[in-house]
Amino acid sequence: MKIKFTLLLCVLSLFRVSANNIQVSSVTLNGKDLSAGLNNAANSTMVQFDLSWENSWRINNGASNWDAAWVFVKYRTNGGRWQHAWLSNTGHTAASGSTIDIGLLNPGTAHNAASNPGLGAFVYRNAPGYGNNNFSSMKLRWNHGAQGIPDNAIVDVQVFAIEMVYVAQGSFQLGDGTVSGINGQFRDGAVNIPLTINSEAALTLGGTASGNLSSNNNTGITISGPDDFDNTTTQTLPASYPKGFNAFYCMKYELSIGQYRDFLNMLTYTQQKNRTTTAPNNAAGTGAIDSLNRYRNGLDIMTPGVDSTTPAVYACNLDGDNNYNESNDGEWIACNYISYMNTAAFYDWAALRPMTELEFEKACRGPLPAVIGELAWGSTSITSGAIDSLTNSGAADEVFGMANANVYFKTVVGDSSLFLRVGSFATNSTSRLKSGASYWGILDMSGNVWERTICVGNTTGRAYTGLHGNGMLSNNGYSNVLNWPGIDVNGEITGDNGTGVRGGTSAAFVATAYSVSRRSNATPPFSASQTLNPENSCRAVRKAP
Repeated sequence: MKIKFTLLLCVLSLFRVSANNIQVSSVTLNGKDLSAGLNNAANSTMVQFDLSWENSWRINNGASNWDAAWVFVKYRTNGGRWQHAWLSNTGHTAASGSTIDIGLLNPGTAHNAASNPGLGAFVYRNAPGYGNNNFSSMKLRWNHGAQGIPDNAIVDVQVFAIEMVYVAQGSFQLGDGTVSGINGQFRDGAVNIPLTINSEAALTLGGTASGNLSSNNNTGITISGPDDFDNTTTQTLPASYPKGFNAFYCMKYELSIGQYRDFLNMLTYTQQKNRTTTAPNNAAGTGAIDSLNRYRNGLDIMTPGVDSTTPAVYACNLDGDNNYNESNDGEWIACNYISYMNTAAFYDWAALRPMTELEFEKACRGPLPAVIGELAWGSTSITSGAIDSLTNSGAADEVFGMANANVYFKTVVGDSSLFLRVGSFATNSTSRLKSGASYWGILDMSGNVWERTICVGNTTGRAYTGLHGNGMLSNNGYSNVLNWPGIDVNGEITGDNGTGVRGGTSAAFVATAYSVSRRSNATPPFSASQTLNPENSCRAVRKAP
């Protein structure tokens, strides 16, 4: 098999104050298995690479969880369109000290090289410990034969990695028992106490009976729209809707501008056109998803595309000097101005899926008893950083200089909405409170940008079954996963009905806006301005293998 490999940009998610700094390097293709015969569907190739990140963990007490890298492979033949590589379920080589778990297209069912392939791998520590991971010469077995790739094809390969956090299976509480300042918080029937989720079984929504998942009779859901259930009207949340009881992985950080840049650079011209707000053939220096690059979104066209034949090349340019991808050009800042249609496309491309609003509360609170008004870090204590204390703006170590700050929000009229480097309040020595971390170690679940979630408040949201993306978009650049909200008659996700947002943003004026259980924006419909709101971003999840 004649292989040409290229190592381009890996997906850099992170932040270097705590220096997690995930990197993929030394990518090669070797170890071909052609024993089944020339161009046989059973033929495979090993994708070898080194993988490293810092301040990793695995613990067997408390949260009993770990962080991991979701690693996936893209390829193209003869300079054509980039495709998603199908992995075997066995035959991989884990580096010393590591474990490899393959994520199938449909987890929980049998692997099939053609109909249920591996779409990526979770790589994590194989024993308890803390510190840096340096996993050398890892190998993933790519079933190139099952994808119809001739053994003598010339192939370009890229390997991507996204930091994730394991959220263990188990019971948790929805709602926090608040009795004042109600904004649709979940509760147990008619009583203002949290409802415990003990399984993935179907739930009755609304009504007043004990054990029903109620939303305070729609009190305070005024920004987006009320749920279609209340104290007198009930609905059913199907067993197929992911409720958070089962184990899943969650992105450790919100989508970064650098990640969205790398995603766009893997698309065709037509796909890029539908995943940005300015056409790819605009002049170099034009903002890609906000033409004016407002609110610290410095994603630019670096090299214009040529109509439908040649895609654009995108780069980070926060300082606006047209010297692209410099160290202070903001690739680690949370990517805002992201519509649900854009997030769905990114999820599908990365073989991940959207998070439900029940999973959001589990990812924040874990199994601990709910605290009234609590934020993602488990208390109501909150300190906003001041704009003038931001140092190393746009760089990998961008941080607020204020000692006690664990979030940023506007405290007076006239302050700017300031979207920050993902994970910017955490270091390798900060507490959960100071870092703004969830129970599991997930960062920025309260504040920075909205977390897009799938709602329970209408039939479209409740139809979501948690299918994963297959790594490929439609020719037009849309996600096309069955039962994801927003899917149209052509099988493309072109709307956002069935989605909402949770967690608050830096545009808020009050600390209560960041409450884990607040649902003022949980249920659609959204206006056009909300769809392209500069406060919107995303964070994906995936069912644990």
